[in-house]
Amino acid sequence: MMGHAGMAATAVRYLRAAGAPSPRATRGSRETRRGTERAAEPGALPRPELRAVREDERAPVDPAHFRRVLGGFASGVTVVTAPAAEGEQSPAGFACQSFASLSLEPPLISFMVGRASTSWPRIARASVFCVNVLTASQGELCRAFAVSGADKFAGVSYSPAPVTGSPLLEGVAAWIDCEIHAVHTGGDHLIVVGRVRALDTAENAQEPLIFHRGQLGTFAPLDAGS
Repeated sequence: MMGHAGMAATAVRYLRAAGAPSPRATRGSRETRRGTERAAEPGALPRPELRAVREDERAPVDPAHFRRVLGGFASGVTVVTAPAAEGEQSPAGFACQSFASLSLEPPLISFMVGRASTSWPRIARASVFCVNVLTASQGELCRAFAVSGADKFAGVSYSPAPVTGSPLLEGVAAWIDCEIHAVHTGGDHLIVVGRVRALDTAENAQEPLIFHRGQLGTFAPLDAGS
């Protein structure tokens, strides 16, 4: 099994090589031209091509209109945290609403992060992370972790997550302790897949924090008869 250091090195190598065709793909192209391509293994899925999106491939959609329409989809809010990697003085973390459950067997989750994020390279080097699901009373905590370049952990209470040691923030509704499993390209974002090592919910947790149309809010259940 790949250790933490190996996963971190894999993530960093991926970031450096994003957009470059793999040697395997290049060899496959030459073999096809010579008519010597070998048959794929039975049942094997085609290998996806991982590369950066070119300028001429961008869809003719106005970015402001895109954000406005997609803003109609309400989501929960999390803070993704990671312990300080070797040579760093403090943990890393950022507010993230693009989080989802991915697989039950094996247990996988995913989150998306912008390529320009300054927190992601630090999380990649740590090779582990914890997803902290925020409650309705943690709006200010969300805003603090949404600011780039600030000391996000100043005055924030947390404890180490049980497996990875990533910061588990006090008072969250739930937490998911993970190792980086895979990283994929997604236009101007990266799709990070985490393998779950431990998780739990808080006793008597508050209602979750919700993000909708650029604003933070709370959840109100529908009446049973509606």
